[in-house]
Amino acid sequence: MSSSSESSTGQLAGRRALEALRAGVPNRDAVAALGSLQTAVEDRFTQLLDSVRAVSAGQALGEGANDGPGMLIGGGFGSGKSHVLQYLAHLALDAGFVVSKVVISKETPLHDPAKLFRAAIEEARVPGRPGSAIDEIATGLRTESDQYAALYRWLHNDDVPVDSRFAASLFLHEYARGDAEFADRIVRFWAGDPLPVADLRRRLREAGAANTYRLASVKERDLAVQRFRFVSRLIGAAGYAGWVILIDEVELIGRYSMLQRAKSYAEVARWVRGDRHDPSAPLCAVLTTVEDFEAQVLVGKNDVELIPKKLRLKGTAEHDLLAGAAETGMRVIERGQLRLQPPDRDELDRTYAKLKAIHGAAYGWEPPDVEGLERLPSNRMRQYVRAWINAWDLRRLDSSYQPEITKSEILIDFTEDVALEGVSDDSDGG
Repeated sequence: MSSSSESSTGQLAGRRALEALRAGVPNRDAVAALGSLQTAVEDRFTQLLDSVRAVSAGQALGEGANDGPGMLIGGGFGSGKSHVLQYLAHLALDAGFVVSKVVISKETPLHDPAKLFRAAIEEARVPGRPGSAIDEIATGLRTESDQYAALYRWLHNDDVPVDSRFAASLFLHEYARGDAEFADRIVRFWAGDPLPVADLRRRLREAGAANTYRLASVKERDLAVQRFRFVSRLIGAAGYAGWVILIDEVELIGRYSMLQRAKSYAEVARWVRGDRHDPSAPLCAVLTTVEDFEAQVLVGKNDVELIPKKLRLKGTAEHDLLAGAAETGMRVIERGQLRLQPPDRDELDRTYAKLKAIHGAAYGWEPPDVEGLERLPSNRMRQYVRAWINAWDLRRLDSSYQPEITKSEILIDFTEDVALEGVSDDSDGG
């Protein structure tokens, strides 16, 4: 590549980084440019990855593993939570993990495992592979490997915490290698599509295994949780280190109705403290929320007291289990957040210098020093970054212009809105 081409490529990367930082939506270029100085978060994440590797290898878990297979990051609006998640995604990909980043939204409510799984598998990225993650994983399966043998044994244990259709589908995927259309239907089933039991039974009869697998009815919600258990091990059988799931903007659950908040708190518990039915899954998760969620929702709406009380008054075992799981999830939010640290003066100076160099390289000029915002403990890193970039943009257009930049706080709205909950699918899973 010629020097002019390299220069053009560097300018383009710099401009992409600046636009992403200005918008507050970090991309690969922005993360590569700034990195992350949240050492406590990075250290805990490294522990999680090490624990997943140990589980995959059948080894004893190391120090810190008892904290669970996940963590919850807390920070104010604009404090850099999404930037940190993007940075962790790069760390995990470089370490050989499949990575999914999911943003909680109306289309992907936290309380619905089926929608969360679908989003996670669609957004999954495989190290060094640009295509569909589930297709890359299926293609990468090596039936002669020790990892594949371990997956096969796990699926055929009597106490395996997944439905027998997963064992049947893996058997048929190997058996039906000459039938590309049916093999693809199996892979689509692993990715969340339905696969009728009648079709599985017919294929099992053709393979002489009709009496080997008992295929019963199962709810889609339960099947989705089981898909996380199965696919995380399928990923290991394809030669990857495990599955990392990054879940952003968990604070949206504060706008759900009380019952769906309860289910969402239970999901927080499952992701951070672990799946009690499958503690050895090669899977870890990082969730983010705003730091004032506790004050605004757990205390402000009195969820800590009202949700367990109302659930237990229903007098069913199902609601008692949900109450206990919701309490665990709320304790995670209350006491288990790993809070992002505000930038100190040295970090601000380093970030300013990096951005100044990036802006100069991106637009081929020598940016002057700009004041930006007054350095106050209450300011967020995003506010400083946007102020500096905007000031340089204005000075580049008019060198005599002296910009005056102000900031305003964005308040998080926790008013209930049932439209944000989505519609749960509790139908039979096929």
